[in-house]
This record gives sequence, C-alpha cells and structure tokens, in this order.
Amino acid sequence: MRLHYSQYALDTYKALLALEASLTLDSTLKDLVKLRVSQINGCAFCVDMHVKEAKLHGERELRLHHLAVWHESTLFTKKERAALQWAENLTRISERGIHDADYAAVRAHFDEEELVALTHVINTINVWNRLNVAFATPAGSMDGLMGLEKAGLI
Repeated sequence: MRLHYSQYALDTYKALLALEASLTLDSTLKDLVKLRVSQINGCAFCVDMHVKEAKLHGERELRLHHLAVWHESTLFTKKERAALQWAENLTRISERGIHDADYAAVRAHFDEEELVALTHVINTINVWNRLNVAFATPAGSMDGLMGLEKAGLI
C-alpha cells in the first residue's frame, strides 16, 4: 500500500463516505454494477470487496462468475443488462461518449429517479476504484472492519 488515503484530506473522505451512504439503488443491482465497474477498472480491492458484499446480500455465486461475460450470459434480467451496459458506457466514456441510443436503451428500464440513482452508483464506484488503484490498497485489507469475513470467501 502506498498510503492510506482515509488519513488525508479528511473532509473529502468524509464527503465520499456520506455520498456512498446516500446511494439508494436496489442492493442486488448496486452490487452487480459496483463489481462490474471494478472489474473494468482493474481494482482488486473493490472486486474483492464487492464479491463478498454481493454474497452477503444473497447473490448467487454463478452470477458473480458470469458477470465478466454478462453480454453472453443468460443469468441476468433485461433491467440488469441495461444497468450493466450503462455502467460500462459511463466507465469507458472517453472511448466513445454516450449516444442517444445508449440513453434510450437504459431509459427503457429505468425511470428518472432510478436512472439518476444508478448513475450516482456508477460515478461513485469509479471514484473509489481510482483511489484504491492509485494508492494500491490491498484486497481484503478492510474485511474485518467491514464484516466481510462473514462472506466465507477468505
């Protein structure tokens, strides 16, 4: 670990924790989105954390294994698929932007409130990924503090 970012810029860190606590998306969808974005961003700490959280929230292990290939998998609902595509589009925004067709595809499954909540989850996990990748936070290093050892995946 390069440094523990939670010990510096404390007001900003507290604001990020408050933002995280305010996220209102359904926990199953939130877990899938956070995990998929973390996979794309190569954040080992967050992949580890969100697999454990998803398991604690009752997610099936096979769906977690299929998340990396969700485009080809039949294990996800149309709404989940729309959320995962939106998550990939926003996470890779510099590659192609967001087109009207992308927006229309996600809007077919989410009302305004849900779409903004989903977008906040995606944006927030991108921030956490960048912090943990930048400062090389070790996977599993917060398990005890967060109760993630209860997932039984250690």
